[in-house]
Amino acid sequence: MDDYSLDEFRRRWQEELALAQLCLPGSRHSPGSASRVAGTTGNEMNDVPFFDIQLPYELAINIFQYLDRKELGRCAQVSKTWKVIAEDEVLWYRLCQQEGHLPDSSISDYSCWKLIFQECRAKEHMLRSNWKNRKGAVSELEHVPDAVLCDVHSHDGVVIAGYTSGDVRVWDTRTWDYVAPFLESEDEEDEPGMQPNVSFVRINSSLAVAAYEDGFLNIWDLRTGKYPVHRFEHDARIQALALSQDDATVATASAFDVVMLSPNEEGYWQIAAEFEVPKLVQYLEIVPETRRYPVVVAAAGDLMYLLKAEDSARTLLYAHGPPVTCLDVSANQVAFGVQGLGWVYEGSKILVYSLEAGRRLLKLGNVLRDFTCVNLSDSPPNLMVSGNMDGRVRIHDLRSGNIALSLSAHQLRVSAVQMDDWKIVSGGEEGLVSVWDYRTNQKLWEVYSGHPVQHISFSSHSLITANVPYQTVMRNADLDSFTTHRRHRGLIRAYEFAVDQLAFQSPLPVCHSSCDAMATHYYDLALAFPYNHV
Repeated sequence: MDDYSLDEFRRRWQEELALAQLCLPGSRHSPGSASRVAGTTGNEMNDVPFFDIQLPYELAINIFQYLDRKELGRCAQVSKTWKVIAEDEVLWYRLCQQEGHLPDSSISDYSCWKLIFQECRAKEHMLRSNWKNRKGAVSELEHVPDAVLCDVHSHDGVVIAGYTSGDVRVWDTRTWDYVAPFLESEDEEDEPGMQPNVSFVRINSSLAVAAYEDGFLNIWDLRTGKYPVHRFEHDARIQALALSQDDATVATASAFDVVMLSPNEEGYWQIAAEFEVPKLVQYLEIVPETRRYPVVVAAAGDLMYLLKAEDSARTLLYAHGPPVTCLDVSANQVAFGVQGLGWVYEGSKILVYSLEAGRRLLKLGNVLRDFTCVNLSDSPPNLMVSGNMDGRVRIHDLRSGNIALSLSAHQLRVSAVQMDDWKIVSGGEEGLVSVWDYRTNQKLWEVYSGHPVQHISFSSHSLITANVPYQTVMRNADLDSFTTHRRHRGLIRAYEFAVDQLAFQSPLPVCHSSCDAMATHYYDLALAFPYNHV
């Protein structure tokens, strides 16, 4: 192999493999032609025929590791020796890891990784089919009586919600046990419903956080109990709240102060850093994968700051331009929308900055209406999805800077959006949740409720949506009427697509309508393509 360059080696390998496949049984070519590739040897496990030379088995495995599943299947047809190599457990275990199947398992957990890979692929195909055909179970999470939903967040199927009564509830939708516990405040003598409204809630794998209208912040450890492990007080209302998804770091913005909280080595919570900014902060995000020293991105009007816990100085990323309208961060980049200066001058844009270099990488969009939401962290590599006040959902190509796809998704502004490698789920201010297959530019199905969609989070097998009312103050007469309260309280739904049943078999009523029918009931589900009529 030392006599060939990599390109020459790859070209000759492809030629020899094609020749070997033509000489398989049933081909019109002479079977003797394949012997030039397959060869014969007394010990096929230790001395592998490879082109015109013999290679050790370990070296052959190193070459085959660069092949995908289709290429491994073709190599298995060349000869008995190549079949042994192509079905090696190391190769199929590596393929499972590369495609995200059983990421936490080790190679010794299963005896046949090729079979495991096939089962995972079949399950993935089933889930995708259920998503497209709206097959699965859907449940409406229990509400708090006489209270209105204020904010919702979720992580890995665990949902947290805050209410006007001051109550905070947590559900674990992964177990289908929807008896949600209340997270209590520090003072056990507080009467239910006497606490101030909940402004924001956040949750990750181990922590739950809630901010209240009076400036208090409660932090719960989900592993230890329902009482907070730390309580922090601001002098003014908390305008923004962020919780790291991979460690125990909380960031809050109140008045002109940004505070970062984290536990020390003994487990006691403390202020890790505190910053003062000249304007009120509207958007706050914690950069993932920063490990020991957390990093926060804060947007305050027309200013964008990069705040590092180990440094008291503020890094100014963006200054004195149009105000910021939305924000999202990944491990290496930050994307935020900025208002336009009028169609005559310049439209609204999304700016993408490098967190490491602290400079702008891309200017995207340039549309008439303002961008209202952007999702960079969950999007596939080199892609980003955004929502706009014009009701359109756009996919941006981060390599070229162009808009790869624009969908007319909603009648009012887009309030939440997320995408993966084949679908987009978007929510609008009119209360509509839409599911799109963006590869075919088709709407698969949609769900309507009477309040703006403020939260969307999905995985391969589940979807969490929350319709949160803008109006959180209700008259006493409205609270006395169960029907009126039901319409105004807000709504959280959990969909599970691994359950093999049609969505209309669930407790929620569904509209079995044709394409031209309109969803008029508060809880109607309307199909864009009615599969029950196909």
